[in-house]
Amino acid sequence: MDNILTQILVEKQKTVAMQKEVVPVATLEKDISIHGHQGRLKAALQQSSLGIIAEFKRKSPSLGWIQKEARIDEIIPRYKSMGVSALSILTDTPFFGGKPSDLLQARELTDLPILRKDFIIDEYQVLETSAWGADAILLIAAALPLDKLKNLARLAKELGLNTLLEVHHEAELEYIHENIDVVGINNRNLSTFHTDIQTSLNLVSQLPPEMVKISESGIQSVEMLMNLREKGFQGFLMGEALMKELIPTQKWISLNHIEV
Repeated sequence: MDNILTQILVEKQKTVAMQKEVVPVATLEKDISIHGHQGRLKAALQQSSLGIIAEFKRKSPSLGWIQKEARIDEIIPRYKSMGVSALSILTDTPFFGGKPSDLLQARELTDLPILRKDFIIDEYQVLETSAWGADAILLIAAALPLDKLKNLARLAKELGLNTLLEVHHEAELEYIHENIDVVGINNRNLSTFHTDIQTSLNLVSQLPPEMVKISESGIQSVEMLMNLREKGFQGFLMGEALMKELIPTQKWISLNHIEV
């Protein structure tokens, strides 16, 4: 781990430590009893003919601000009009401009499955994710030792959350285990934030046949999405391509009418 990813993880450790002081575990556990429910991300992808996971983020380390003033109550209805299968909500503030209230507001606005998109490094964050009403967490192989990732995935399963494992290199495929519900191949190198769609094409054949597979980042066209679908992907995590467009264009909406 180096460069951008290291910076993010150092900052995340500080953020989690501060948050533990503000909201104790007992409070999260109380909220889980009210808002927690069975994760539905995996089922949504299995049942969808399209599989777009539409992401809400205001900025990224690679692009800077994408939509600084973006509002959940404006973007989520637009995503719903596209017929997306699920939502991905960034809750990291320093690097992606997200905040917990974005996820909470999204949960109030829609019944679509929600993936909490963040750099999860601590059990406390898994409890947060359930307490906020999300359906799934993201665990990044490049950010966690294998034993730690397994512990986090086990807790997620106990809380009824789906776990999306993110990989980028062949060596990270060893992180796949029984508590992983979905595997995402990230086309973006988290050290450099360079994106190459070939990453998905190179690794997809090495994933277990029964595993729900998604391709993440760098999907800029309908043709690219359809090619990935033909290679065996059931889901597609898209953020920048959608957030750059104030109104979803017909090219994405028309995907609802394509037999795939």
